[in-house]
Amino acid sequence: MSEPGSEPDTAASITRVADRVGATASFLCAVHCALLPLLVAVLPAVGLGFLADHGFERGFVVFAVILAFSTMIAGFRRHHHLRAFWFLIPGVLLLLTGVVIDPHHAGALHAVLLACGGTLVAAAHLINLRLGHWGHVHDAYCRH
Repeated sequence: MSEPGSEPDTAASITRVADRVGATASFLCAVHCALLPLLVAVLPAVGLGFLADHGFERGFVVFAVILAFSTMIAGFRRHHHLRAFWFLIPGVLLLLTGVVIDPHHAGALHAVLLACGGTLVAAAHLINLRLGHWGHVHDAYCRH
């Protein structure tokens, strides 16, 4: 039999882990997008050519958007602050705009939009983590 309050703690724990994964992935995405124009020639030589594939990029953006909205909604249910969405919404809009721009004709703009969008999504995850921590109430069921 579980302790009272253990289910919300489990959900909050999963949300914190998902936010950390999302922040890390979004940051790596931003770095990837910023450096990709420089590394396009090197990636295939080291067996990482798939990272320059636009299908991979689009799939990663879809995954990042789904993960981000899922964790932001779960975080909002816990801390009731919209601050993380202030960064998430523009970040997602930049990511989606960057994905639809043809990188062969507007490579620099494509990279800048994706790098800025990924950075904003990473910031949203970090803000969501911080808001969840500040909103934590210590009680008899705390596990720390």
